[in-house]
Amino acid sequence: MATPQFIAALHDTALAGFVRGDDEGSQWAFPVIETLHVMALATVYGTIAMVDLRMLGLTSRDVRMSRLTAEVLPWTWTAFAFAAISGSLLFISKGGTYWNSFDVRAKFLCMALAGVNMAIYQFGMHRRISEWDTNLPPPRAVRLAGALSLTLWTAVVVFGRWIGYTT
Repeated sequence: MATPQFIAALHDTALAGFVRGDDEGSQWAFPVIETLHVMALATVYGTIAMVDLRMLGLTSRDVRMSRLTAEVLPWTWTAFAFAAISGSLLFISKGGTYWNSFDVRAKFLCMALAGVNMAIYQFGMHRRISEWDTNLPPPRAVRLAGALSLTLWTAVVVFGRWIGYTT
């Protein structure tokens, strides 16, 4: 598959070269950025898992869902921002290779589907949280959204790990 021109142009930037380690002084950039990316993604996954497991009614049963999300989701969004920035830096360093990678595409697809799932939950079930905030088990639609989210984010982690072995 042909690499789009804008990805090739990003690959040719000084920033991408720095991340790639083209200069002897930047050999550390890729591993440091990758470490930060993994740490950020672990935080994203861990905080989302806390919420999803509560949505499934399996953990934090004595905590109101509204309280849990208020405490945890700011951490999720902050970590997601770091993961997106660091992931973008990693991507531009090998743009053509990553663009043509099944694992990268699968990871992005799972993230997009997780985003759609979250939007459906946020604009649907979460708006009626006062009706089920303390109910156990939560409504079936909430449990389904939690299971789907946990599955998709697990797939993001799995495909993300495979990238290192297949590209």
